[in-house]
Amino acid sequence: MAEELILAVIVCADTFIASAAYCGSGIRIPPLSAAVIALTGAAVLWLTLNLSALISGFIPPQICSAAAFIIISLIGISTIVRSIIRTVVRTLSEKGDLSLKMGSQGLMIKLYLDDTAADADHSKILSAAEAAALAAASSLDSAATGLSCGFLGVSPVKTGVFAFAAGLAAIALGSLLGRRISALPADLSWVGGVMLIVFAAFQL
Repeated sequence: MAEELILAVIVCADTFIASAAYCGSGIRIPPLSAAVIALTGAAVLWLTLNLSALISGFIPPQICSAAAFIIISLIGISTIVRSIIRTVVRTLSEKGDLSLKMGSQGLMIKLYLDDTAADADHSKILSAAEAAALAAASSLDSAATGLSCGFLGVSPVKTGVFAFAAGLAAIALGSLLGRRISALPADLSWVGGVMLIVFAAFQL
């Protein structure tokens, strides 16, 4: 049960950072939108864990373990790189040295650089549809993590339930601490990447 809980907390780290960014920007996340984000992430993690467990039945355990370590570590590294890019973009934007203009087709790129871009209508309230777009973008890491961790023997059902609860808690906590966190000069999503790498190392 400990592994499932730890994994759920790790994959919800980005949700916490995103909700903090929304709060810091004065954007409110209603309960329905919070449920959409948490449920989407939990469902994607549950589905990919089941798929990964199914595939692992045809692959030797040693190869599964090594593959899981490599993939999870790569996800962690990519999260750290994304955090660095976001910090650089934020710094250049504040200095006036960078201007990004993208149409609606660039939503995924916008969300990669700025979580608050999901509030497309600038209403300062994240609708259920906008929450679904944010969840779809943020669940890519959950999908990759789930495909990797199914080899480790974690329970998909328990992990999915924990991920849903952790997602709701992450949104609530992020909304509570948002202004303090968003005031920091650096993007903190790298923390989730470090947690993934440490988790992968311990599992190996």
